[in-house]
Amino acid sequence: MKKAVAKAVKPKKSFWERFWEQKYLFLLLLPALIWVVLICYAPMTGVYMAFINYTPKGNGYFADMASAQFVGFDWFKYFFSTDFFKIMRNTLATSLLTLLFSFPLPIILAVCLNEVRSEKMKKFVQTSSYLPYFISWVIAANIFITFLSADGVINNLLMAIGFTEEAVLFFQKGPYFWWIIAIANAWKVLGYNAIIYLAAVSGISQDMYEAADVDGATRVQKIWYITLPALKPTIMVLLILAIGGVLNTGFEQQLLMANDAILDYSDVLDTYAYRYGLKNGMYSYGTAVGLFKSIVSFILVMGANTLSKKFDDDNSALF
Repeated sequence: MKKAVAKAVKPKKSFWERFWEQKYLFLLLLPALIWVVLICYAPMTGVYMAFINYTPKGNGYFADMASAQFVGFDWFKYFFSTDFFKIMRNTLATSLLTLLFSFPLPIILAVCLNEVRSEKMKKFVQTSSYLPYFISWVIAANIFITFLSADGVINNLLMAIGFTEEAVLFFQKGPYFWWIIAIANAWKVLGYNAIIYLAAVSGISQDMYEAADVDGATRVQKIWYITLPALKPTIMVLLILAIGGVLNTGFEQQLLMANDAILDYSDVLDTYAYRYGLKNGMYSYGTAVGLFKSIVSFILVMGANTLSKKFDDDNSALF
C-alpha cells in the first residue's frame, strides 16, 4: 500500500520546468519588471555618492563617480558632528506633532460620518474635508501665511476676545513653526485619510449593528464594541506606515512658510539635504543625509511591523 502511494506522488518540478510552463505569464510580467529595474533600482546607484567626494567634471555621471575620491563614512561623521542634533530635533518635533494631529483625527471623522443619518450632510462634510488634499502647497502655504500674519484673521480674533493686546508674530518665533506645520499637514490629509477608514467601516456587516440594536446598545457602545474593533487592522497598517514615515516631515511646506529668522527651527532633513546638496553643490553630503534618513525609516518600519506581530493577536501587521 505504501509503495502504491509513493508511486502516485509526482516528482517536484524544477524551477526551469515551471518557468517554461508559465513562460507567457512571465513574458507579460517583463515590461513591468523592466520598468521597476530602470525607474526604481537603477537610480539607486547614486547611493554610492554618499561614500565618495563627488564633483561633476563634465565627463559623464558614471565616469565622474568612478574617478571621485572614496571617503567612506566621512560625510556621515561630518553630519553627526555638526548639525545633526538640531536637524533631528526639528524633524522629530514636527513629525511627532503631525502624527499627534493627523493620525487620530481621520479616525474620529470617519466614525462620526458613519453615524450621520443625513446623506446630504455626510456628502457635504466629506467633500469639504478632502478638498484641501487637492490644493497645492503653494496655495495652502499662502492661506496659512495670510491667516497668521500680523493683521490676519487669527490675530484680529485673538485681540478681539482679549487674549492678547498686540499681534503675535507666528512666523518669527521658532517653536510656533512646528505647530503651524503640524496643523497644516493634518488639515491637508484629514479628509483623504478618512476615506480609507470609511471604506473599512462600509465593510462591517450590518447584522452586527442590528443585533446590537436588539440588545439595546447605545450609539457609543456600538462604536466602541463594533466599529473600532473592526477598524483595528486598518489602524495598525496605517500606524506602521506613519511610524516608518516619521522622518518625512515635509519639504514644500517648510520651504514656502519658513524664513531666515526661524531657520534653526524650520530646517528638517529634507530641506537640509536640498540646501547643501543642490543649492551649495555638496552632492555627496546631501546624498549622505538622504541615505541616513532612508535607513532610519526602513528600521522604523521593520520595528513597528515586528511589534505589531508580537502584541497584536489579530495579526494585522503590514507584512
